[in-house]
Amino acid sequence: MFDALRGWTSAQKHVVSAAFLGWTLDALDFFLLVFVIKDIAAEFNVGIPAITVAVTLTLAMRPLGAFIFGRLADHYGRRPILMINIGVYSSLSFATAFVDSLPVFLMVRAAFGVGMGGVWGIGSSLSMETIKPEARGVVSGLLQSGYSAGYLLASIVFGLVYPLVGWRGMFMVGIIPAILLIPYVYATVPESPSFHLKKASASTFEILRSHWKLALYAVILMTAFNFFSHGTQDLYPTFLQRQHGLQPGAVGQIAVIYNIGAILGCLLFGALSQRYGRRRMMITAALLAIPTIWLWAYGANLMVLTIGAFLINFFVQGCWSIIPAHLNELSPSAARGTFPGTVYQLGNLVASSNLTIQALIAEDMHNYGLALAVVALGAALAITVLLAVGPEAKDAKMHI
Repeated sequence: MFDALRGWTSAQKHVVSAAFLGWTLDALDFFLLVFVIKDIAAEFNVGIPAITVAVTLTLAMRPLGAFIFGRLADHYGRRPILMINIGVYSSLSFATAFVDSLPVFLMVRAAFGVGMGGVWGIGSSLSMETIKPEARGVVSGLLQSGYSAGYLLASIVFGLVYPLVGWRGMFMVGIIPAILLIPYVYATVPESPSFHLKKASASTFEILRSHWKLALYAVILMTAFNFFSHGTQDLYPTFLQRQHGLQPGAVGQIAVIYNIGAILGCLLFGALSQRYGRRRMMITAALLAIPTIWLWAYGANLMVLTIGAFLINFFVQGCWSIIPAHLNELSPSAARGTFPGTVYQLGNLVASSNLTIQALIAEDMHNYGLALAVVALGAALAITVLLAVGPEAKDAKMHI
């Protein structure tokens, strides 16, 4: 692991930092919503499932953003499109603070999904094409930990800012990426050397058509992965509030703890994948998550629930941490700006109904723990089977 961190150029450090921060702040803007579902439902006088539709719309629109921004990145470069993408999602998150009706709220969050969809693919491809191959596992874990770091920041914002400014004030935080990150990318991040080499000459549509079997497999795999992640994260704050009656401060503290677990899992399993293989370590993490489900969903007291939440996020996000390297290594090189992000977000599209389904089950059965446990178990088993029969391209050449 430490050898992979030695000898980096200044450009490589800035590229990875920008990609990490882009995904972190993107996730921050997304997860602000999951803490205030109950409040927004009260504001617009509707039930919780009606507000979870906003999460569904955000996830459903992410493939469109991944494809649009990915194609632009393949044709015009990773760096300029990354800056535009950051500006789009930041502005739309900020706009959420000013919605005045449920239909407008849903439209803004759907548009936010388009902006959110592009950042992961562009940032991961820019990073993987820039760093040395032996650093891919470590960087993959670091990049994916940005998602949990964003969730952790949202937890802190919820615990500290929400009591002072309410749910609308929380979304005003969403403008921070545009103010801070775009100037940083502009000043320090170079273009991908792979993009310079290929001059974006290939047709993305032709490349995807010629690799349709790989693309279909990757979409199915990412569907299972997105059920695994969103099924264990999105409803949990509402579960703690509704089923256990916790106040915002306590919910925020627990979320901070389990997101620390998620970040540690990302860093560990990403690094291990460089030595022991991508699929092997993802399967290991998915199977180790299963025994933690009972503690996380059915813990008898707050301490047990917190331990369970820490452990399941450690393994779920540890499993996820390898995906940036795995998808970029599998990707056709001339469509790397488009392929990883698009298949990832198409999996999100299929899994976008997860939160609404879980909320409906929880409300109907009066049991949030059951809704959480069923999805987590099913996703872990599906991931294990799909990875066992799928391909791996560890250390694949990134330049053509």
